[in-house]
Amino acid sequence: MARTKQQAAEALQEQSRALVGWLQELPEAAFAGPTVLPEWDVRHLTGHLVLVHEGFTRLLDRPTPERGLPPYELVRRYRRDVDLIRASTEDATGDRSGPELVERLQAAIEALGERLADPAGLPLAVSTPRGPSTVEDFLATRIVEVVVHADDLSRSLPDRTPVPLLRGALGRCSRTLATILAGQHPGRSVEVRIPPYAAVQCAVGDPGPTHTRGTPPNVVETDAVTFLRLATGRVAWSEPMRAGLIRASGLRADLTPVLPLLS
Repeated sequence: MARTKQQAAEALQEQSRALVGWLQELPEAAFAGPTVLPEWDVRHLTGHLVLVHEGFTRLLDRPTPERGLPPYELVRRYRRDVDLIRASTEDATGDRSGPELVERLQAAIEALGERLADPAGLPLAVSTPRGPSTVEDFLATRIVEVVVHADDLSRSLPDRTPVPLLRGALGRCSRTLATILAGQHPGRSVEVRIPPYAAVQCAVGDPGPTHTRGTPPNVVETDAVTFLRLATGRVAWSEPMRAGLIRASGLRADLTPVLPLLS
């Protein structure tokens, strides 16, 4: 278990450093530009990333004996707390300039990395604003946050080279989102494949037919970036379908009723 935590922590650090390196290359004027998230400009999205890293470091000092919620339940509460998340982001951003926030983000990434460097010394579970979570599960959700917002920034500034999405973090993001899909919609009527990272079965609508051997009757297959955009409500199902980014076979091979998983 400690080795798994260490690998996940390394994946988070690598992706976070790649993201902050990309932000360091932005001209100051770019931070006032809009993002694909209607409520935030680039400066506020950078402030939110500061909150993600500083908040995780603070939570490591809030151990709890409670049993951690499964990730699929924890992330359901994002929508419930959207106003709180927005207010916390405003506080983290303040009136700081974009470059000042990037400097603070870099410090936050390194501080978190120091805390995560010894997995054996970490608490088993922490008390998060959304409820108790194991450190390992919460780490997985932080990787999702960083990967998704890296993609948000790339889409917001399409004239610039995209933020690199590193294999370790992208793979863990895909597996976490796939696990959340299966947990929120348990069943075996549809198989969802995100090669080469994950494959899960879930139910869309009523439980429907199941399978135990051979090719399932309903299959959805897409790439990792398309899946993370679908799972977080960045795109609607119809968009990547029209673009040929989804291969779907079977009468139930349409995930519209179960998306987004978090937003």
